[in-house]
Amino acid sequence: MGGLTGILIVVIVVLIITGYNKLPEVGSGLGRSIKNFKRSLNEPAEIDVTPESERKKHPDNK
Repeated sequence: MGGLTGILIVVIVVLIITGYNKLPEVGSGLGRSIKNFKRSLNEPAEIDVTPESERKKHPDNK
């Protein structure tokens, strides 16, 4: 029951801070941030910024 009480307190504080009219914006922002976080977990850790012309010169590169 303690977890539910904590969630209710957080929801009430968010309502007080943002107001009832801004609640959909807060929810969509939270949803986008969770979606981006999950996407970042599945992406490779490193981004290759080598130009395509340089990669063709070195066949050992992927």
